[in-house]
Amino acid sequence: MSTEHDSGSKTTAENFGDMVKAFGEAISEIFNDPQLKEKAKEFGESAAESARTLAGRFKDDEVRHKFEDVGKAAEDFGKSVADHFKDSSQKKDE
Repeated sequence: MSTEHDSGSKTTAENFGDMVKAFGEAISEIFNDPQLKEKAKEFGESAAESARTLAGRFKDDEVRHKFEDVGKAAEDFGKSVADHFKDSSQKKDE
């Protein structure tokens, strides 16, 4: 598994950093907190740097499976949040 899909795509590390930054920015917007937004940006940059350092390990089956677990957990979290708001919306309508 290469850290780059093709010459024009982002590396796995860059994608990971972007995901962490986007998550942090979304949370900071929810709480309308500029300080939280700055911390999320710093964390995303740090996570991307760490991922670049460990990029060679993305080829390791164990690491790949751990990231699959992370992806599944993120997906489950997103569905849970969506369901919560859907349930809240339905209760409002009743």
